[in-house]
Amino acid sequence: MKKYVLLILVDKREEAAVNMQKTLTAWGCLIKTRLGIHDGVMSNCSQSGLIMCELVGSEENRMELTRKLNLIKGVKAELVTLSLEEEE
Repeated sequence: MKKYVLLILVDKREEAAVNMQKTLTAWGCLIKTRLGIHDGVMSNCSQSGLIMCELVGSEENRMELTRKLNLIKGVKAELVTLSLEEEE
């Protein structure tokens, strides 16, 4: 079994969020699960955050989404492949 997880660090969320969200929406069919985390609430909201996405689709498309996110200032994306060896 293999799982593909896209880890996205966002700095200066107020500046990067719009372009990042547009990119994630454009590639939304690849995103099976999405979880966003940032510190703070209400008036004490953090400017940085972490988004974790479980991806599906072709390797080429997963890599292209990662590349496009990394073009956005204040965003660092890394694609991770996790697998379990099946016992015989």
